[in-house]
Amino acid sequence: MAEMQETLTERQALRASDRETAPATTDKPVVAVLYKDHLPPGMEDVEAAAEVRYATADQLAEALEGAQVLLLWDFFSSALEDAWHAAGSLEWIHVVAAGVDKLLFDDLRESGVVVTNARGIFDRPMAEFVLAGMLAFAKNLPGLLSLQREQTWQHRETERLESSRALIVGTGSIGREIARVLKAMGLHVAGSGRTARSGDEDLGEIYASSELADVVGGFDWVVMVAPLTEQTRHLIDASVLKAMKPSARLINVGRGASVDTQALVEALRAGAIAGAALDVFEIEPLPADHPLWSMDNVIISPHLSGDARGWLPQLAGQFADNFGRYVRQQPLENVIDKKLGFAAPS
Repeated sequence: MAEMQETLTERQALRASDRETAPATTDKPVVAVLYKDHLPPGMEDVEAAAEVRYATADQLAEALEGAQVLLLWDFFSSALEDAWHAAGSLEWIHVVAAGVDKLLFDDLRESGVVVTNARGIFDRPMAEFVLAGMLAFAKNLPGLLSLQREQTWQHRETERLESSRALIVGTGSIGREIARVLKAMGLHVAGSGRTARSGDEDLGEIYASSELADVVGGFDWVVMVAPLTEQTRHLIDASVLKAMKPSARLINVGRGASVDTQALVEALRAGAIAGAALDVFEIEPLPADHPLWSMDNVIISPHLSGDARGWLPQLAGQFADNFGRYVRQQPLENVIDKKLGFAAPS
């Protein structure tokens, strides 16, 4: 991280030196903004300090010519790789998402361009969404709504969340906020990450993700929030699902490809696990004929767990704050380790 920031600072210093002898028209940095359906709000401060070029995917290459900064407001787009030939002046890319797996490609990984993400914006909404999924299962909200539609009065007992055990797979800021919320509800939490360690402030015991099948049997909830890397692709596979309690539920708000979907379908059909709440999928939108749609023990949401009201101004404001740091040649926040594929710890 330090090396990446040093590279950026050096490039900024060279540009500042060039500006001393350049015409006044080149005094402002150039910011390209890739958008799809709507422009980012609250960009007035950035527009006052920079030449801002708003571009759709087909216009990106032209917008990148001479640009030092790229704001990926359309973070699902893969247009940057096709327009990379025009990014010779690019120093910094900010993506308004927590995960960057859709952005990183070989030329970008190997370049000196710094990448930052929206770390911190989605933490609390996603933690609340995970809790909502747990409560929906524990209190059988889908069943209650179904009986309500049938006008059926049927008493039943529900489950307690208190004292149940949750394993949070992913030890970044989102996973830690989930841990804090669940602990406040009386759950016992542990984590799973790249390396095992004890005594973590938020997660307590952290197990190595390579040993997931050996530890999941001790938990009632398995919560997926890990970034997608080669190491986490299909991390939840048939062996892990087989090792889970038959009464356990899987909640995935991280990346769809971290779960082997076919293995999950088979586990749900066989009763190997009790249910799954899924916000992300290997193919999005989830195809209309996919068997997950019709399973009574599955709760499906369309990749919205972090999208609470007010999130768009927050995302734009976070970029504007970081752009202020860039202009002042201060270290940027939320720098991604491009080799690992996620933000380095602060």
